[in-house]
Amino acid sequence: MKTAEIKDMSVQDLQERIAAEKARLATMKVQHAVSPVENPSEIKKTRRDIARMMTILRQK
Repeated sequence: MKTAEIKDMSVQDLQERIAAEKARLATMKVQHAVSPVENPSEIKKTRRDIARMMTILRQK
């Protein structure tokens, strides 16, 4: 997700998206623990997206 897209979102939308991405990340971590994920960089990308959204949320 691009920073410009995140900045255009409302505070409530950001909070909902952060919660959804955190749930997705938790699921991905469990799946990776059971059997290797085919693309482990996806976990890293999700973590960065969450951090990016939380930073912009704090700025607002």
